[in-house]
Amino acid sequence: MDAIENQNMRRILILFAHPRLENSRINRQLLVRIPAAENVTFHDLYENYPDFDIDVEHEKELLLRHDVIIWQHPFYWYSSPPILKQWIDMVLEYGWAYGTGGNRLKGKSIFNAITTGGDAQAYCPEGYNCFTVTDFMRPFEQTARLCLMDYLPPFAVMGTHRMSADQILEAATEYGKLIESIGNGEFDIEKARGATYLNEVNGEVGKRGKGKDDGGF
Repeated sequence: MDAIENQNMRRILILFAHPRLENSRINRQLLVRIPAAENVTFHDLYENYPDFDIDVEHEKELLLRHDVIIWQHPFYWYSSPPILKQWIDMVLEYGWAYGTGGNRLKGKSIFNAITTGGDAQAYCPEGYNCFTVTDFMRPFEQTARLCLMDYLPPFAVMGTHRMSADQILEAATEYGKLIESIGNGEFDIEKARGATYLNEVNGEVGKRGKGKDDGGF
């Protein structure tokens, strides 16, 4: 990473949490499209910590070396797989990430990249999930705010159970382009803050009907 010279480049850390990646249609394709760039670090939490014994100091060092953090995961039960909650509980310590003297993450940007089985219409007051994705993301947002981080809207691949192979490829390509634009400094942060989903910055969130929501795989 020391070789990065472009002043506009942002170092990106993708914290990936998927306990059943081998069965995933969507997330496997998203991973394929993540740019193989020196300023992008992919970190698979389940692969590195199968026993959930998280190396807190190592995780802190990773955070300090990056400017943008992405929590990428399927949207399990309106939240994340358990290892990500474990990571948050263990790594974001009082006095380091928040609280008295806890300002080490101040000014870093962070967002969730999620997959959902239900579509956008399912996530609204009139939909069968009753609340929006934004509503369900509030605990992540407040966690980021408490740590003095800039929380951005999620990148969301929705309605995944009804996605065709072409639609999956389109969503994965969009994700890759988003990461690339963030990394090279072309990403419009101000425009992103006003969006519901980061997809809106470069494209649209899919509308593909209802589906049992098991995180979209």
